[in-house]
Amino acid sequence: MRVRLRGFTLIELLVVLAIIAVLLTIATPRYLDHVARAREATLRESLLVMRDAIDKYHGDTGEYPRDLKNLVEKRYLRKLPADPITGRDDTWVELAQPDKPGRLYDIRSGAEGQGLDGTAYAEW
Repeated sequence: MRVRLRGFTLIELLVVLAIIAVLLTIATPRYLDHVARAREATLRESLLVMRDAIDKYHGDTGEYPRDLKNLVEKRYLRKLPADPITGRDDTWVELAQPDKPGRLYDIRSGAEGQGLDGTAYAEW
């Protein structure tokens, strides 16, 4: 008596691979969109926290800080956050106070490109 081994045929394997390919085609763009949205949300939150620290420093001392490192030294920030778009903490653009150069008044991202809403990262 001959025992027949049961296995998958080539057609069955091709059908399964085609189904997986279709699912990946649908899921990958949605995943990448969520990653971009998460980076942008992190950038907005980092800018908000740093601007709040600048305002608190000004409220406590009566003047704006010299730079971001000054905020870290005085413990208004635990550490300088990395820009989530560039992945580095040295790309922040420090804007000086209009009437007093040399004092940090505002902060912007140094990342190139535009967000999902069409505005440049440097304008946030």
